[in-house]
Amino acid sequence: MIEFVKYTSHFYNEWNAFLNTCKNQHFIFNRDFMEYHAERYVDFSLLIFNNNQLVALLPANRDGSTLYSHGWLTFGGMMYNTQMKAALMLDIFKHLFLYLQSNGIHTFLYKAIPFIYHNKPAQEDLYALFRNNAKLYRRDISSTIDLKRRIKFSKRKIKSIKNAFKIEGITIKKTNTFGLFWEILSEILENKYNKQPVHSLREIQMLESRFPNNIKLFSVGIDDEIIGGTVIFENKGVAHTQYIAGNENCRKIGGLDALFSYLLTEYYSEYNYFDFGISTERDGLYLNEGLINFKERFDAHAVVHDFYRLGIV
Repeated sequence: MIEFVKYTSHFYNEWNAFLNTCKNQHFIFNRDFMEYHAERYVDFSLLIFNNNQLVALLPANRDGSTLYSHGWLTFGGMMYNTQMKAALMLDIFKHLFLYLQSNGIHTFLYKAIPFIYHNKPAQEDLYALFRNNAKLYRRDISSTIDLKRRIKFSKRKIKSIKNAFKIEGITIKKTNTFGLFWEILSEILENKYNKQPVHSLREIQMLESRFPNNIKLFSVGIDDEIIGGTVIFENKGVAHTQYIAGNENCRKIGGLDALFSYLLTEYYSEYNYFDFGISTERDGLYLNEGLINFKERFDAHAVVHDFYRLGIV
């Protein structure tokens, strides 16, 4: 028998313990990460049981009659371990629709977890979405490097990297001086896009203190003066650039090229994938060609983030 139970703090330990067994788990679904901004949304996360045994988690938030999985995270989707079978997933979706309908939810927006974050193949949910007439309404394109293969930087990138490493006093290192980097990042976002980082300085520092093995800042500097850097989210063999920024001097000397050369060929050389993140806007309908060209010159190639809409009738 399939049963859905809304998450409460009572299930904190059970949620996080099961998450660690999932073949498509990610640390952003840990309750300590999910709840850092819990006041901004109405949580409607579900624990899914089959014959009284926990078989899946669904991180989600509700806005009126619409359920998002998850509206405040990069992606969402159902998480489950190797015990999940295709037929069971179909059964879960069948009963999920009835459960959501009984709770006044008429639309379900589902963010699929990209395959690069799967420890083992985990696309039973995509088949269930297809079987239930889910409509693909958004597709973002991310740029990912397969680190198990030989990386081939573009000639332009190779030249820039060589020139950058010739600069006297250039330094590349892991650091926790988020304040200096956040000044550069915030100024660039404000000037170019009239925006601020998704995370405030206080939030990113707090998250880094909770997940020091997953959230790391790497800086590039001249004589230890930070001129740029990147915040990396690490998750079981995948390194993802959450933020990238460099000031005018950094851009002039190719500082970010040197930084990513180091990360790709040395620091993360034993990882499976290095993901630069998306280069799309307006629900995937606009491609920032300048941004994606920067990533593709590092030998990054397309991985899509898919978003589905299901009507609950």
